[in-house]
This record gives sequence, C-alpha cells and structure tokens, in this order.
Amino acid sequence: MTSTLVISGSRIDVTIESGDWKISHDDILHWVKLAGEAVATYYGKYPVPHLTLKISPFDGAGVRHGMTWGRDGGGLIKIGLGTQTPPADLNDEWMLTHEMVHLSFPSVSDDHHWMEEGLATYVEPIARIQAGQMPAIQMWTDLARDMRKGVPRPDEKGLDNTHTWASTYWGGALFCFLADVRIREQTHNKLGLQDALRGILNAGGDIRQDWDLEKAFELGDKTVGVPVLTSLYAKMKNDPMPVDLPAMWKQLGVEPEGRTVHLNDDAPLAAIRRALTSPDSAKPAQQSGAHTAAHSSAVYAGRTRSSSRKTVTS
Repeated sequence: MTSTLVISGSRIDVTIESGDWKISHDDILHWVKLAGEAVATYYGKYPVPHLTLKISPFDGAGVRHGMTWGRDGGGLIKIGLGTQTPPADLNDEWMLTHEMVHLSFPSVSDDHHWMEEGLATYVEPIARIQAGQMPAIQMWTDLARDMRKGVPRPDEKGLDNTHTWASTYWGGALFCFLADVRIREQTHNKLGLQDALRGILNAGGDIRQDWDLEKAFELGDKTVGVPVLTSLYAKMKNDPMPVDLPAMWKQLGVEPEGRTVHLNDDAPLAAIRRALTSPDSAKPAQQSGAHTAAHSSAVYAGRTRSSSRKTVTS
C-alpha cells in the first residue's frame, strides 16, 4: 500500500519500505508534506502533476542518498531515512525539499549540472522560510559560512568546465544568489529569481524536459524583463569571475556575530535581503490532504539528480 498526499493539486504517492521503524508512518508523511508545501509555496504550484516517492530505511538516524528522476507524468524520488530518526529532527530536514526542487527545472547537459544542483541548494532554504518552516537568520548564517566555497579560484575555468563538488553545488548556488540580487536591483526590488524560475516552470520547463540551458535563461530573463541570467552566465560559464562576498554581505546587512549573524536593516541593500525570503514573494500553496491508495509501478527515464550539499563541509 502507498500513502498518497495531494499538494497544490499534485499527487505524491509515498512508498515506505518495510524496516524496524521507530518513527511513525504519520510522522514520515508529515515530513513529506512539509517538503512538498515548501516547494509549492516557492513556485506557486507543485512542479509536476505526479510524484512517486520511495523511502528506504537504514539503521541509525538522519536522511541520506536522495536521488531524483524525471518520468512520464511526473517524477521519481528515492531517498533513505534512518529508522531511529527523532520526529522533531524531520521538521528541520533539508534534503527532501532539495530533491523536490529538482523537479522544477528542465534537465540540461552534464556541463550544466551546476545549475541543477546549485539551484536546489539555493532555493531549498528560501522555500522553507516562505512556508514558515525555518527563520531567515538561519539561512543567512549558513550562506555567510558556506557560500565562499562557491567563489572560483583564479586557476578554474568557469562553471561549465569546473566539475568539482564545490563548484557544482556552491558555485551554482552562488550564481543563483548573484542573479537574485541583480534582478532585484535592476527591477527596483519588484521581481527576483523566484519570478524568473516560475516563468521557466510555467513555460513547461520541468525535470521531464531536456532543454538547452540558454533557452531556460532566456525565458527567465523575458519573465522579469532584464537580461540578468544570460549576461551573468556569459561571465561565469568559461571564466572564474571574481566575487567580493564580504562586500556583498555588508551591502545586504549580513554581519558575522559569533556563530550566527546580525541582520542590519540599515544596510544599503537590506530591503533586497528581506525581499529574497519574504513570504510576500510567494503565492500561498493549496491545502494538502492524505489518503491511502494502491501502489502502481511505472518505468522512469531522465537524468539523475542527487543531494550531497551538506554531507561534505570542506
């Protein structure tokens, strides 16, 4: 039997494999519901009409080995969940949301894998903030600590030609962050990357489609009315574009304070910082519900996308 959630009109069939579970079925479904509602909040809808989610047990606690595919009619996600995971830990869990974000962008060539992973790395916390699942200061603390991993070294050859873990996940996230700030600067803080990504998705650009990356960026730029994605890509695809992150944090009002940050609302770009995560930037997702349905199998195809953003910290 498979439990089914309906989120923003999309069906999510959840298969929980047998195991020595110490966590209840309802707690696992609540975790899935949180991730689905975060993604639906960010995009204004759930990215695909149907998702098959397969959850495999392992001894211990935590979440690991998330992988996502496109398939006819929707998507497939496989993910591991520790049988002894405390239910409270799932309220702060990021990986399933990360995997669901993958559903929202077209499959691109291997050289552009940084966009797929960087996008999910960047959007995941914003989606959870907009859905009321985490505080904004937590995201800014994490970004102030980790975004530097994506700043290219002078000897690197741009995002399309540097396939390290840091460049793929955090270099891609840095691209999305820079694009978000620049779009808001050029539209007087009326639009952001979120609007561009919704435009791409609404034009049919989800994981089931194989697109050229420049096509996606052109659609995103058309949606927001400024050529930020295409121009930034031109600068970062083949060359290590310098990025002064400390200066950006200062402009945005993200000030280091011990193991956290202080958010300075008097900073020049503080209004942009607030807008990046504001619930006002997202349309509310529809109510979700649950029922039980028989499992049906299907053949899937498409590029595999996996999560390892926070499992490596160096």
